[in-house]
Amino acid sequence: MQINFLREIIEKISGKNAIELADILFNKKNVNEFLIAKKLSLTINQTRRILYCLSDFGLVSFIRKKDKRKGWYTYFWTLNIGRALKVLHKEIDEEINQLEHQLKSRQVKRFYTCKTCVKEVNEETALINNFICKECGSVYKLNENKKAINELNSKLNFLKKERQEVEKEIKIIDEKEQKAKQRKEKREIDIKKAERKKKAVIRKKEREKEAKRAGKKLKKKKKPKKKKQKKIKKKKPKKKAKKKAVKKKPKKKFKKKRKK
Repeated sequence: MQINFLREIIEKISGKNAIELADILFNKKNVNEFLIAKKLSLTINQTRRILYCLSDFGLVSFIRKKDKRKGWYTYFWTLNIGRALKVLHKEIDEEINQLEHQLKSRQVKRFYTCKTCVKEVNEETALINNFICKECGSVYKLNENKKAINELNSKLNFLKKERQEVEKEIKIIDEKEQKAKQRKEKREIDIKKAERKKKAVIRKKEREKEAKRAGKKLKKKKKPKKKKQKKIKKKKPKKKAKKKAVKKKPKKKFKKKRKK
């Protein structure tokens, strides 16, 4: 389904010669421009003109590499499918708007045709020319609007269905791109985490090395150990034992002997 839409939009932008380009670039990346030219049976300049035209609409992107021997650049092209479908969606929208405008005018106005010149004019132009064709002089005849209205309605229905299908494809591609983006972001976060872990391990090893070096230096420059002076413990003064109160015995009074 996608390939048909891609062919359609490439044909609208670059013409029938470029239709095969959709098959050449579909689901491929960085295809050599000389290979593209060979498959399209065109010269390299003609191929580049088509690719540059598509590049202006964002349908294709390229990278270039310099030939070291010859010194010129070779271009490698990639088809942007999502962008191509969005451009096609826009083109279909514009076409639908034009057809709806034509349908409204057909439903309201009347149109006339010159059968000789097979030329159609609106009622105002027919009145100005007195319903006579300027080129051949034959009389204009009134068109049947029903046939034209039916044709416009069938075209509109076809385009609206095509637009819905294109929208579905765009949605699928957007979802794939979103998932790919999320995977890429997750991968980048994992890489950053791994790098941080590596750096942390390296820093740890460096600190350990520095610590070892510092330890060796200390061992080499050992200062003589100072003799530790023994701390003399001061004897705590002994608490004086309280003397027990001794009851004094009353002294005996000696009576003096009287001289006879």
